[in-house]
Amino acid sequence: MTAIITAAELSGESAGPRPPVLLDVRWRLGGPPGRPEYEAGHLPGAVYVDLDTELAGPPGAGGRHPLPDVAAFGAVMRRAGVRGDRPVVVYDGGQGWAAARAWWLLRWTGHPDVRVLDGGLAVWTGPLTTDRPDPAAGDFAPVPGALPLLDADGAAALARAGLLLDARAAERYRGDVEPIDRVGGHVPGALSAPTTENVAENGTFLPPEVLAARFGALGATAATEGGVGVYCGSGVSGAHEVLALEIAGVPAALYAGSWSQWSADGSRPVAKGPDPG
Repeated sequence: MTAIITAAELSGESAGPRPPVLLDVRWRLGGPPGRPEYEAGHLPGAVYVDLDTELAGPPGAGGRHPLPDVAAFGAVMRRAGVRGDRPVVVYDGGQGWAAARAWWLLRWTGHPDVRVLDGGLAVWTGPLTTDRPDPAAGDFAPVPGALPLLDADGAAALARAGLLLDARAAERYRGDVEPIDRVGGHVPGALSAPTTENVAENGTFLPPEVLAARFGALGATAATEGGVGVYCGSGVSGAHEVLALEIAGVPAALYAGSWSQWSADGSRPVAKGPDPG
């Protein structure tokens, strides 16, 4: 099973005998809110899911976008019509971060068939609608653990024994600027690998072989000793990097608390400057 789907493939599947459940998760850091955009036009049958309140828990000790309560997440997915035996396709406005977060959460909680619309709504040429769907309740029962997850201690250990990638912009990794969190810099031992370098100009993912070469140059392969992990600012763009690694054939763990959790703890060490590579 692939982790992404093209607009043409989605159009064909939606018209077929087993159409996927569609989730619209449009969101962008700092706004504007995604719901008004959804109400102005969305893929036919798509249900809106809010990242800040339904794909994340309340901000706090776990970071700016901690993982949601599993039971609450399951209830949201069932209201959206998600079933364990029916494929799911998630999309956002085109950046891919929010869609990847939804993909990761569904896969982490055990859904076997979830894909991201490659390039999001920006590449969709089919019809849009303002109709609000009323899907039959789904039966998805989330069971966490199907994908690897790191906490702060696990991320620190992986940076020493394996490979920890920082998916944020390089200037935030270096600590040159920090517009959001308490302090700039990065987890000691982590390597800079900005998410923006995983996609083409139109927002679609680079081909698998190109991604594999990119990550391989950083030392990330399926055989990397100690394993591969990813973090970002708050666990959203990091999910996009985990998805890119999946496309490249490299399994990776997500540090969901990411820099927002790490930097809020004054006892955690902070490194600054360019990566050692």
